[in-house]
Amino acid sequence: MKNFELFLTQSGIPIFYVKVGLGFLFSFLITFFSVPTIIKISRRKNLMDEPGVRSSHLRKIPNLGGIAIFYSIGICASIFAYELFDLYKFLFASLIILLYIGVMDDIVVMRAYKKLVAQIVVAALIVIGSDIRIRSLFGIFGIYEMEYLVSVLFSITTFIILINAFNLIDGIDGLAGGYSIICSALFGISYYRLGEYNYPLVVLSAVIIGAVLAFLYYNLSNYRTNKIFMGDTGSMLLGCLLAFTSICFIDIFIDRELPNIPKYHLQSAPVVAVAILILPIVDTLNVIIIRLANKKSPFDADKNHIHHKLLKLNLTHRRSSFYIILYYLFVVAVAYYLRHMNVNLLLLIVVSLGFFGAYLPDFIYLLKNNKKTNN
Repeated sequence: MKNFELFLTQSGIPIFYVKVGLGFLFSFLITFFSVPTIIKISRRKNLMDEPGVRSSHLRKIPNLGGIAIFYSIGICASIFAYELFDLYKFLFASLIILLYIGVMDDIVVMRAYKKLVAQIVVAALIVIGSDIRIRSLFGIFGIYEMEYLVSVLFSITTFIILINAFNLIDGIDGLAGGYSIICSALFGISYYRLGEYNYPLVVLSAVIIGAVLAFLYYNLSNYRTNKIFMGDTGSMLLGCLLAFTSICFIDIFIDRELPNIPKYHLQSAPVVAVAILILPIVDTLNVIIIRLANKKSPFDADKNHIHHKLLKLNLTHRRSSFYIILYYLFVVAVAYYLRHMNVNLLLLIVVSLGFFGAYLPDFIYLLKNNKKTNN
């Protein structure tokens, strides 16, 4: 790869743009041509997702699409963004562990505590082994730089929450995949604007977008024989990678002396990261609050997710996903526009808008029922 980069340099071709283009293209193609084989094997071996309590589908669907996503990201990121694996030694090992527990859970359904233990190991490897952690809250709740142990525990908890949060929003066609593309695009654009030191993260974002875009071609397919879900394998992998990219984004704005790395300042960086990931964060908090209020276990399956509320309004999966993503893009736009505001006030606005979006379908449902009653 380094010889190839030398050839491009001597030819006057920008290496970065070639990496982004090829990373996206090959990631898309690998996923696109891998999924049909996975569907065929899944049907032959009956490795299907059975409709359950909180399912939004009525028939058995293959649910190992996450393997194709991992396959393409693992190959393309290692080739076109290899600097990340040089810099963060334990990143690839962590993704391998997630692949294993994801596939196990998709096939035989693992116990919750076993998944949690594996997720803690994965988070600890990245946070402690690769030193990817939240070092400061930039004044949120009056907290600035955190002590090492507090920073490690807080970062591990953040990874675990986001891994599971993306798993929870993967309830209808196109939502987890579409939202992952939006998050990757927003982080990728941000990294691009923040300078060439962050270019490997831009390439990683392009690779994720390519892989998920190809997966969505099948996930949103109307043809019964083509349809596939990403399963826990895909949702946990994407949750982990987006947690990684969001923490890297926050870390750029830490005020510290590092050689050959330019300084940037954005007091609201953690809130902007929260805004980009607001859908899985709010949806997870919302269902946990409802379950605890109803004196149920936070791990009990139900239909209180935002996407379930939109399906209750008789919207299709595609429309539900589109409206949810569109609303939460609006939240990101508000956060970006107000990014120089007081960090605590901005966090309050972002979280309030997030929860408003979670309950907006309920208000619409009540209004519709009232109109029917009055008529």
